[in-house]
Amino acid sequence: MCGICGWVDFEHDLRQERQIAQDMTDTMACRGPDDEGLWTAPHAAIGHRRLAIIDLEGGRQPMVADGEGREPAVLTYSGEVYNFGELRAELTARGHRFRTRSDTEVVLRAYLEWGADLAEHLNGMYAFAVWDARSEQLLLVRDRMGIKPLYYYPTPHGVLFGSEPKAILANPRARRELDADGLRELMSFIKTPEHAIFTGMYEVRPGQVVTVSRDGIRKRRYWQLDSHEHSDDVGETVKTVRTLLDDIVARQLISDVPLCALLSGGLDSSAITALAARHLREQHLGTVRSFSVDFAGYTENFKPDLTRSTPDTPYVHELVRHARTDHTDIVLDSAELMNPGVRSAVLRARDLPTGIGDMDSSLYLLFKAIRGHSTVALSGESADEVFGGYRWFHEREAVEADTFPWLAIPGAAPHTGVERLLRDDLADELDLPGYSEERYRQALAEVPRLPGETGHERRMREISYLHLTRFVQLLLDRKDRMSMAVGLEVRVPFCDHRLVEYVFNVPWALKTFDGREKSLLRAAASDLLPAGILQRVKSPYPTTQDPSYDQALHERARVLLQREDSPAARLIDWDRARATVDQPPAPGNRAALERFLQLDEWMRNYGVELAL
Repeated sequence: MCGICGWVDFEHDLRQERQIAQDMTDTMACRGPDDEGLWTAPHAAIGHRRLAIIDLEGGRQPMVADGEGREPAVLTYSGEVYNFGELRAELTARGHRFRTRSDTEVVLRAYLEWGADLAEHLNGMYAFAVWDARSEQLLLVRDRMGIKPLYYYPTPHGVLFGSEPKAILANPRARRELDADGLRELMSFIKTPEHAIFTGMYEVRPGQVVTVSRDGIRKRRYWQLDSHEHSDDVGETVKTVRTLLDDIVARQLISDVPLCALLSGGLDSSAITALAARHLREQHLGTVRSFSVDFAGYTENFKPDLTRSTPDTPYVHELVRHARTDHTDIVLDSAELMNPGVRSAVLRARDLPTGIGDMDSSLYLLFKAIRGHSTVALSGESADEVFGGYRWFHEREAVEADTFPWLAIPGAAPHTGVERLLRDDLADELDLPGYSEERYRQALAEVPRLPGETGHERRMREISYLHLTRFVQLLLDRKDRMSMAVGLEVRVPFCDHRLVEYVFNVPWALKTFDGREKSLLRAAASDLLPAGILQRVKSPYPTTQDPSYDQALHERARVLLQREDSPAARLIDWDRARATVDQPPAPGNRAALERFLQLDEWMRNYGVELAL
């Protein structure tokens, strides 16, 4: 895993702009603490920061493919290609010769063999750029599910690109501007493909290739979900899901550095951890390490709420005993979660004020603690999107709502809350309900329909599509930014495109054949897990219930409201914010105040200009 960035300009000699290119590269140090490289040519500057995972000595980047005395292709690459062994053998048979053991060189040679079609041969999580000096053309490629991020910013004579917005913003040619549409996207719990919030900046869409040449910018989807008939019965479907998971986890255990599993005690992470533990034992490769997050006093004082009926820790420990993992609980307190340095680090990692507060801070602190022991972690993220695990998949009110289902049930998803604090004139101008409606219609128009499919099955295909192309990106972005902020690579087995494609086309009646959520996964993992975990109801990522956290949040907001120089004052109704601070702590108030505090720090530290 790494951080990539670069600059293409067809009218200027970028060898004279090396310091700016270096500044862009330096912003990616958190993503790649092990090594760095910068390659420049008249019209291209390619930067790289490396987190060494495979072939620690031979995988240095940017990687250049020499040929006939010149440099035909330069690669800066982030991610992992899990089928690189098979690809290496195929490319060797086609006449390619390799100098390293790295998957990076396999990707570079795949480009030399297949050009822009190389992505269709890759299985993994990746974001990379190839500068072809022969044609003076840049290729930007992102994995099918969007596990790894990649942004770009067109300029009058080329493009800037990077793993994160901060790399692009380090170049003075990029504006730090937010227009009304960017603010709408920021304030909505929606992830619109290609939308990057900052004016003029775009995100490479999952499964997309962006080509930059003197003729301009071209975009092509090399992968997207498709609908087709599913003919397997329940038994064969469960068998196929298990076979895929066995293969996926085995592939994703390959690493030349210490690896672990993230464990919450839920069905998803427990299945991945148990599969990893079984595979390592069978291969005589030792015991899998596992880590979980908890809050001081959380389990002992747990109170069920709208989305969480049980604490995680008892289930975590049950799985640890069952799978015999080498486990560590990372226990956090409110002082750590409210630490100004931690909160600033989270905002810096995100580049945006997400407003989910301790859910980001705790994940950051969890990953930071894990990084002291492991460099790679397996996660159960995305199983709910693939198999239909969220409560709104199963509640009639949400299913029948003519909107994104996670927005249909108050309190069921972490809404921003800040819309209640917006100035009335700004709220009218933004029309956030209208924006959500527009984005929802846009998403529905993309759904690949199955001929003859009607009624509930048709609707559930729509809902699955919305989650796999909109909702999951919110979670993958969070996972990537919080992990890479501390130089930890997190792999997401449930995002393997083979599994996603297969399960997407399983009829909803079959996905819920036992009358429960995630029926297929539960059946596929039935021999791996104890009954208590197999039957546990979905419990989202935890958030602290410590009253002192809310008290500290209210106090910080109260202090901010005394300042007259807050840039957030252009957006927020100060009287309404004061009234919220004076109210008792509540979930909606917490979300509003988290976003309020982050907006102020973001606009102040990033120098964001409003174009409203």
